[in-house]
Amino acid sequence: MTMYRDFDLASLEREYSPSSCIDDINLYIKQYIDLSQAATTKAQKEQKLIADIPYGLLPDERLDLYLPTRKNHKKLFVYIHGGYWQELSKAESSFAASNFQQQGYSFAAVNYTLAPDASLSEIVNQNRKAIAYLITSAAEFGYEADEIYLCGSSAGAHLAMMMLYTRWQDFIPQNQLPPGGLPENPIKGICAVSGIYDLTPIAETYINEPLQLTEAEIEHNSPLFHLPTTKIPVIFAYGEQETSEFKRQSHEMCQKLEQAGFPVTLKEVSKRNHFDVILDLADSNSWLCRQVFAQMQLESPLNATAESMET
Repeated sequence: MTMYRDFDLASLEREYSPSSCIDDINLYIKQYIDLSQAATTKAQKEQKLIADIPYGLLPDERLDLYLPTRKNHKKLFVYIHGGYWQELSKAESSFAASNFQQQGYSFAAVNYTLAPDASLSEIVNQNRKAIAYLITSAAEFGYEADEIYLCGSSAGAHLAMMMLYTRWQDFIPQNQLPPGGLPENPIKGICAVSGIYDLTPIAETYINEPLQLTEAEIEHNSPLFHLPTTKIPVIFAYGEQETSEFKRQSHEMCQKLEQAGFPVTLKEVSKRNHFDVILDLADSNSWLCRQVFAQMQLESPLNATAESMET
């Protein structure tokens, strides 16, 4: 029986199983863990880590903030982890922190409650609470409230994109507004890697078991169905060794934003898969990292989408 886009269930589940393209996911999870532990140890020694900052009242509503170790450019890079909204945490999410600290940027790794203990809508709103907290705490932590850049991998890319569909005044009490009031556009750029922007096929697969997505949730939380009002630059990337559906989702989201006048860049990163493409953020010489640094410096990344889509 056809489930979605001419896929039967087995094919659809394979398309939305990133590990179908690799031999052993545990090799990459170990890299996340080892690199993150190294960054954490280094930052602790340098007294450049503020760990387990609560941004809400729930136990999982915590974030880690890594402070610049060189000149402070007063800009914040926020990383939102993937794991299909049901795995991983901030503990495996600071693998690129040292690289950003050395470049003079603050780096935040966000934790959130995982499904089935939270619905997808609740997870989206937790991330909004985290970003709202980082906006209101900018002066305290040493970056500008309107110089915040978001990045996510897989489900984290979905969550990062969902932050563009946010009325920040709904998440920031009047008495917590930063000096000078709420910035018109606190989010200045997004890097979305191997993301899911149309949730429709997810509801047909095993991935939905802990999520239990409703039709209303799918419609409301699919970035591809809506258009953000603020035209900020967005970097899209995915690995060469990924399924056709993950690649299609990035292309369609990028195309929608490009047609609406957003500055977008899209690249299929050669010799990378769903799990290691994001590790390029730890390498300042990689294409992905150079794009992010260019975005944060308000320079023009590779302009033409067609050119930057070359592998």
